[in-house]
Amino acid sequence: MCKKLFFIFFIAAVIAVTGQTGFESDVFKTAAADLHITFIGHGSLLFAFGQLQVYVDPDGRLADFSRWPKADLILITHQHGDHFDPAAIEMLRQNTTQIFVSPACQPLPVAARTLKNGDSVQARGVTVDAVPAYNIVHQRANGLPFHPRGEGNGYVLTFAGLRVYVAGDTENIPEMRDIHDITVAFLPMNLPYTMTPEMTAKAAQVLRPRVLYPYHFSGTDPQKLADLLKSDSAIEVRIRKLN
Repeated sequence: MCKKLFFIFFIAAVIAVTGQTGFESDVFKTAAADLHITFIGHGSLLFAFGQLQVYVDPDGRLADFSRWPKADLILITHQHGDHFDPAAIEMLRQNTTQIFVSPACQPLPVAARTLKNGDSVQARGVTVDAVPAYNIVHQRANGLPFHPRGEGNGYVLTFAGLRVYVAGDTENIPEMRDIHDITVAFLPMNLPYTMTPEMTAKAAQVLRPRVLYPYHFSGTDPQKLADLLKSDSAIEVRIRKLN
């Protein structure tokens, strides 16, 4: 879809009501159906696209998933416990659920498939591109990165032409220059595991999303990011309950 036609269909509402009481949700219009994004918390998100239910990193400590819609698609960015929760995956899984995880997520959940950086799949009409997510600067005491290259994924999801980037746990890595035409971006911002507000602002200025959500920001004030980008009218920073 050409950019001119795409922006005819692009409208972002500030808050939309979902059936999940107590959780914020925004809605974006696409050429095919509304995309509802529910902010479960931390790194956990739900994308409802028409009748399709797409979960990213569902964490059972943040919600009672027995009361949520069953998943059509589940994406796991990496193996850390605040992102990879096998019990939550099993609770949301149904026989037709497609599950994609990064290479370090072991043991594999039932019916799961591994995606490596650079892999791309079509799943229920959604294009899923696995992109790199790793640390360059921040390391553990033993000198190893908190997130080594190749262990985790970010994901670019394309819903009827609307492209959403969920970065996973990463820093502002060079590969972000290869990610284009992003309407909605989720960028992590907490130390020592991901980025400072300054690093996140630099990543946003490379990606140029229309709407930027800081997420995974426990211990960091997201308003600092909004202040850093306040002079950039092309990027709207939205702060939701994702600490």
